Amino acid sequence: MPLTLFDSHAHYDDSAFDCDREALLDLLPSKSVCGIVNAASDLSSTRRGIALAERYPYVWAAAGIHPQEAGHWCDEEGNPSPEAVQELRALCSHPRVVAVGEIGLDYYYDTPGRECQRRWLRCQLALAAELHLPVILHDREAHEDTLKLLRQHPVEGVVHCFSGSVEMARELVRLGYYIGLGGAVTFKNARRAPLVAAAVPADRLLLETDAPYMTPVPFRGKRNQSDYIAYTARRIAELRGITAEELCRQTAENTRRLFRIPE
Repeated sequence: MPLTLFDSHAHYDDSAFDCDREALLDLLPSKSVCGIVNAASDLSSTRRGIALAERYPYVWAAAGIHPQEAGHWCDEEGNPSPEAVQELRALCSHPRVVAVGEIGLDYYYDTPGRECQRRWLRCQLALAAELHLPVILHDREAHEDTLKLLRQHPVEGVVHCFSGSVEMARELVRLGYYIGLGGAVTFKNARRAPLVAAAVPADRLLLETDAPYMTPVPFRGKRNQSDYIAYTARRIAELRGITAEELCRQTAENTRRLFRIPE
């Protein structure tokens, strides 16, 4: 039986797909991909994602400012630019936009500064609450501040490419979040990801690629694409003691529920 693959997080507007984007997206439904949420990195990326969602009925878009891009969209005082916030709000009203994202904190590169990132995250969490949209959250080496801000701004969403502990995953579930897992769970040196994959409640788990990044074994080192999610699904199913078919059905259902995407 073919798997039902819903990729809850990809970046098909990325330049890595410039050479064959249309051909690849045309082909993915024949490879059991039933849906894709294309996450944005900034306003331009959001517009490109919406254009893809308008063209492909199985692609949906998110709108947001990634923490590493936040510095480009601030005013002279380091606050989110009112013009950028206004445009983001308008983009979120598009019928193919299902989330505010990708937003969050990234302390690995620490560029832009942490306060700039936190200001944009607070702003976008408030926007999501205002518009009754879920969020797609990026958290890299910023677990403590991420949890603090999510407690202060209660919204629904997913922490994508989750890199925290089982205890953090449980706290996020308590706060109303889903946990997104991708190719890292297949890596030989993976430590936390397999433990989290086995522990997350079945109704709170999402599958993702983060394409073109985070490619699973056996394609690690190559460009990622949505049908490769099958390798992640088989590994997580093994860890959970269920079939890959069962896991894919459940995670597709979870993805549709979170983003309010109809069958």
